[in-house]
Amino acid sequence: MQTSQDREPGATVHDHGGGVRSVEVPIPDNPLGHTLVYVVDTDRGPVLIDTGWDDPASWDTLTEGLRACGTAITEIHGVVITHHHPDHHGLSGQVREASGAWIAMHAADLAIVRRTRETRPERWFTYMTAKLTAAGAPEDHVAPLRAGPRRTLPGLSPALPDREIVPGELLDLPGRRLRAIWTPGHTPGHVCLHLEEEHPGRLPGHGRLFSGDHVLPEITPHIGLYEDPDDATVTDPLGDYLDSLERVGRLAPAEILPAHQHTFTHAGARVRELLAHHETRLTDLLSLLSTPLTPWQLAVRMEWNRPWEQIPYASRNIAVSEAEAHLRRLVKLGRAEAVAGTEPVTYVAV
Repeated sequence: MQTSQDREPGATVHDHGGGVRSVEVPIPDNPLGHTLVYVVDTDRGPVLIDTGWDDPASWDTLTEGLRACGTAITEIHGVVITHHHPDHHGLSGQVREASGAWIAMHAADLAIVRRTRETRPERWFTYMTAKLTAAGAPEDHVAPLRAGPRRTLPGLSPALPDREIVPGELLDLPGRRLRAIWTPGHTPGHVCLHLEEEHPGRLPGHGRLFSGDHVLPEITPHIGLYEDPDDATVTDPLGDYLDSLERVGRLAPAEILPAHQHTFTHAGARVRELLAHHETRLTDLLSLLSTPLTPWQLAVRMEWNRPWEQIPYASRNIAVSEAEAHLRRLVKLGRAEAVAGTEPVTYVAV
């Protein structure tokens, strides 16, 4: 529950009670607006949950916000990362350089960070070209990727965490009970963090849950594909996400503290909404698949928050991976199948 709000120039801080605050760290040129970076007091100094986007203005806001919380960047004891996306992990390296803090992340996302750091940008562009071509993307969409990078891309050299988050275990936060809950789907190593302490406002339920991007009050999180180009394993991230949602529902936290938008208390109801949303989407996709479609063709026909023609280039790539994640779920459930002999591969309802 938000109990107060303080402002410094460029920094908005919320006091959630019980030694937990948050700083709104801006995400440049993004409709999400900001990442909520949580500051958790411990017996060894404050620990951050996520850090925000790697951008000078974001860094300035984070440092100003920490001062408004009564601490400083140099006093940070540790950084817990819910998942590897740059609006969560981006500033971790700078925080560690300034404070000597440790950085913790789940092993599955840690593997993605290692791969990102070790992979040359040209290799990533080659992989994306092949993946989108296989999904049926038209040549005018693929052509820019064939040309390769023309500038340095954000998030290609993320900080390498020095600790692994072990699901089910308490994190090393002296004086606090913060347990890691593995919630794959948005990313393979996404974690929620269950603060197993009485709610400061004595709300009914079991503690508070830092939900990262897994459960947001109004947004349906993207279901991502983050595969090793050298690994042919076919994953089912949507199935993982739905299972993880049910796990969060069983926790029945008194309050959700998400990484975007605002805190909320109706955890069970929101989980049911998200489960229903994906079941409806799967049903709608089966109707679309009455005719064989490639993942690209399916993405073009799916319902988004704006017409396909208005979706930016990079967001179309995300949309295609979302379509493919839903296709994989339908195939695993036996409700759709690939059409033999098609190139690129098309899928049809069964």
